Amino acid sequence: MKLTSNKLKIALGAALIAGVSGYSINALAHGGATGIVKERMDLMSNIGKAQKTLVAMFSGKEPYNIQKVQQAAKAIESHAGDRISKLFPEGSAKKPSEALPAIWGNWSEFEHLSQELAVYAGALAKNAGNKGGNHNADKKGGMMGGGAMMGQSGTGGGTMMGGSTMMGGSGTSVEAQVEMLATMPPMVSFQRVAQTCTACHTKFRMKKK
Repeated sequence: MKLTSNKLKIALGAALIAGVSGYSINALAHGGATGIVKERMDLMSNIGKAQKTLVAMFSGKEPYNIQKVQQAAKAIESHAGDRISKLFPEGSAKKPSEALPAIWGNWSEFEHLSQELAVYAGALAKNAGNKGGNHNADKKGGMMGGGAMMGQSGTGGGTMMGGSTMMGGSGTSVEAQVEMLATMPPMVSFQRVAQTCTACHTKFRMKKK
């Protein structure tokens, strides 16, 4: 199955929500934050900046650059996983934090999403040089024909946009998914990163007014 233009728009839209507007990259949003709350806001801002770099290239607004994709993906990977979860000790949801109490009520899911983000970003860093970097690249065998895209069956991990399946939820191990992603166009890993961010924000972050 080919990735349709509508699916491309959905994927990039998710990335924009999660990576650009979803993370507080405006210093004003951090006003009054101290201690661990400020630490995690700063960390999320760094992830957001890396996401913004990726969105620009995968949307075709900037030329696709393998090195820049790798740098941005590695930046996200280095900030994800345990780096995220350890910055959310219980009782740290006071303002100006935007964390919802649902984090601690569903800690295993929150921690899993944090780990997923690290895994998918790591996969993107590894497959950034594969065919199909951006919407103009190798439409026959690259991104447009890569298969196993968002919302498509057979990917093992399902789609985070559907909110139903987490990594490995269909019996596919993390290692198997990473191995699978390594052979695919980088857009696939990019989508997974965006989907994971969106899923986490939807459930665990206060909505912007």
